[in-house]
Amino acid sequence: MPPRTGKRSVIPTRLHGQIPGQIPGQVQEPAEISYGRGTAFNAYIQRVSRATPMELVLTERAGVHARLIKDLARHMAIPASRLFAILGVAKATAEKKVAADEIIAGQGGQAVIGMVRLLGIARDMAASSTADEARDFDAARWLGRWIDLPQPSLGGRKPAELLDTPTGVELVARLLGAIESGAYL
Repeated sequence: MPPRTGKRSVIPTRLHGQIPGQIPGQVQEPAEISYGRGTAFNAYIQRVSRATPMELVLTERAGVHARLIKDLARHMAIPASRLFAILGVAKATAEKKVAADEIIAGQGGQAVIGMVRLLGIARDMAASSTADEARDFDAARWLGRWIDLPQPSLGGRKPAELLDTPTGVELVARLLGAIESGAYL
């Protein structure tokens, strides 16, 4: 151990956003989080859940691969056409972009990222639960059902009715947080 001097040494124990293999202290520019061929769905959900605000901004600006909506629908066990409607993405546009492996940008892309964030919250809720039922809990399917249930704290609205705007996603995220903590809004 080095001798103590009058100066205090600051050694970060964890650098926010540090990438494995990155040299400590090296500044890493944020980048968008892309979902393309070869990207594992679960890894993408986790990566978005752990993203910095700047990474989310860049990801929203870049848009998302249309295929992500289909993958979300499959994991959430809801029809893709229903998810297109929830996210405010026209079915014909989404299907065309899925077939061409194109990006959905703008409000639709932001809504998709919002849904991914909600799925990350639901997964974190299940992971932090100590209940035996949480071990095999399918958070994606649960979220797919839950978003279509009227919620008293949303004035009787279904969460799905709010997910086409960033503010609506934030309201639903807060509600999920309240459910996790046991404090219902």
